[in-house]
Amino acid sequence: MDILLDPHAQSEHHRRNFIQSIALIAGMGLILALATWMMWGLAGVIGAIVVLTGLVFLGPHLPPGAVMRLYRAQKIAPDVDNQLNALLNVLAHRAELPNRPDLYVIPSLTINAFAAGSASHSAVAVTEGLLRRMSMREISGVLAHELSHIRNNDLWVLGIADIVTRFLQILSYVALGLALMNIVAAIDGHQYVSWWLVALLYLSPLASSLLQLGLSRAREFDADLEAAALTGDPTGLAGALKNLEQHTGHFWEDLMFPVPARRVPQPSLLRSHPTTEARIDRLMAMSDLPRLDPIIIAEEPMVSLVGFGPIEMRPRYRWPGLWF
Repeated sequence: MDILLDPHAQSEHHRRNFIQSIALIAGMGLILALATWMMWGLAGVIGAIVVLTGLVFLGPHLPPGAVMRLYRAQKIAPDVDNQLNALLNVLAHRAELPNRPDLYVIPSLTINAFAAGSASHSAVAVTEGLLRRMSMREISGVLAHELSHIRNNDLWVLGIADIVTRFLQILSYVALGLALMNIVAAIDGHQYVSWWLVALLYLSPLASSLLQLGLSRAREFDADLEAAALTGDPTGLAGALKNLEQHTGHFWEDLMFPVPARRVPQPSLLRSHPTTEARIDRLMAMSDLPRLDPIIIAEEPMVSLVGFGPIEMRPRYRWPGLWF
C-alpha cells in the first residue's frame, strides 16, 4: 500500500529506533552509574548495570495482556458490537497488520492511549476519559497513530522509554528519602549523603524526558502522517492533538513535588512527542499526499464500556509507579 512507509523508509525508521534505544539505555546507564558510584562505589555501579540490563531486555518483552493488567484495563472482546471495535477492525485491515490488536479500556478519566506488544501480538489501550471527551473522528486518528507504531515496530523503543521513565521515578522517591535523612542528620551537624546526589536522583526523570524529546521527533512525525493516511482524515488527528494539548503537561512539570510526574501519565500518546503545533502543521500540509478514503462511523452516545463510575475512575497513583 503506497500510502504507508515503503521498505526503504521502514529500514531507515528501524535504524533510527535502534539508535534511539541505545541512546536511552546509555543515558539511563550514565545516571545510574553516577548515582550508585556516589553511594556505594564500584560495587554499586556493577549492581546498577545488572539491574539495567534485566529491565531493558525483559521489560519490553512482557506480554501485552500483562502490561494491561497493571493498569486494570478491561479487555473488549472483538465480537462485541460497538463503534470502537468496528473502527479498530477497519484500521487494522488498512494498516495490513498480521493480527488485529486486542482492545482494552482503562477506567481512568485522564486522556490517554498507548500500545503494547509486537506486530504479531499487540494490544491498544484507551482510557474512558479519552472516549468521553473525543469524537469518533478524533478517536480514529488516535487509534491509527498507535497502529502505525505497531506496524513500524516502534513498540520496542517505546517500551524501553517507559521502563526508563518508571525506574527513574523510583529514584526520585529514593531522593526524597535521602533528603529527609540529610535534614535529620543536619540536627547533629552531619550530612548523610551529598546533596549533589539527592539533586541528581530527583532530577533524573527530567533528564529522561529531555532525552526522549530530543530523540522522538522523526518517529512521531512518521506515525502522524501514516495515521492520517490510514484514516483519510488529517483534520481528525489534528483535532485530537489539540484536545490532548489542553490536558497534557510540559516537561518542566516533571519537577512537581513530591515526585516528578506528568499530568498525562506514562506511557502516553504525548509522552515524548514534538510540539503539538509542529505536528498539526505537518498534518495540514499533507492535503496533496496519497491517502485512503475517510472512514465513516456514525456518532453514537458514549457510555462506559467497562462499567466503572466517576469515583473509580479518579486519576491516582498506583503501585508500581503507575499513575492513571
